[in-house]
Amino acid sequence: MTIDIEARGLQHCETTALGVLLRHQGLDLSEPMLFGLGSGLSFIYWDAKNMGFPFLGGRVKPFELTRNLAGALRLELAVQETTSPRKAWENVAGPIDAGRPVGLQLDSYYLDYFTSKVHFGGHVVAMYGYDDHDVHLVDTGQQGGAVTTSLASLAQARAARGPMTAKHRSFTLTASKDLPSPHDQVVPAITACADAFLNPPIANLGHRGVEKAGKLVRTWLQRTDDPRRDLPQAALLMEKAGTGGALFRNLYRDFLAECVQLVDSGDLPVDGSHLRTGHGLYVEAAALWTDVAALITKAGESGDAQCLEQAGTTLGDLARIEREAMRALSRLAAKP
Repeated sequence: MTIDIEARGLQHCETTALGVLLRHQGLDLSEPMLFGLGSGLSFIYWDAKNMGFPFLGGRVKPFELTRNLAGALRLELAVQETTSPRKAWENVAGPIDAGRPVGLQLDSYYLDYFTSKVHFGGHVVAMYGYDDHDVHLVDTGQQGGAVTTSLASLAQARAARGPMTAKHRSFTLTASKDLPSPHDQVVPAITACADAFLNPPIANLGHRGVEKAGKLVRTWLQRTDDPRRDLPQAALLMEKAGTGGALFRNLYRDFLAECVQLVDSGDLPVDGSHLRTGHGLYVEAAALWTDVAALITKAGESGDAQCLEQAGTTLGDLARIEREAMRALSRLAAKP
């Protein structure tokens, strides 16, 4: 059983899956717009005793973007979770047999087509078919877009336990007949994202997390027994691992650019000054995040602590730039 869909692999896994499900409902939005309407931008500096090396994250936690987007567009989000592998399969086979693609959250480590074997329990794909041996999925463009994996590998990926995993989570989206204009939801999505970034509950998150990362990244050569492995890997996750580059800042920059175009065309009735300020600052921030990744890579390959000092200084600048950007964006309001 295979559903006729447009298998468009994007840069980020969750927006890729959302794009598949929404296009099937007749709603085709760009990836930056999906990311922005889902208030997807964030930051976390994550380190723990059971972790081999710190993790820098640039988005909200897995599946929060989906929930945010569904709320913004008044989509019916039907989520299924279970501890039973049999029930889990029924939860996906049923909608597909009825002609509807399904989103899945799973651990990408077990998928046959993943060449990079790293456990990541927050990975999201869209499933659009299956046969006696394989399932048909849509993943990011980097992973191949339309791909297949064995039934057995999918079962392992869905049953995995550990950080960021869910219990065989699957979901569908249904657009209502009175679907609001996505443009009408831009301002609430931007201000919600800005407020969360500016007022994090702990120091590891938001602008405070970026500032903290700027202090701690300087110690990373002492934090690892294999800097040539761990530091370039951390930088790779920032630039290439489904982030769209610059730890998701490229996606948010492009979302804000789309919003500026909407203001210019009259389709977004807001005072554009704060929006333009935020966009300009995220143009600057995106380039600096790429610089940070390059410096971390160089430090790992050369063992030069000065590269990490420079990366730390740049992260301090980024905390200030993004704080200024989000303060401007938090002041967005519709014209009376």
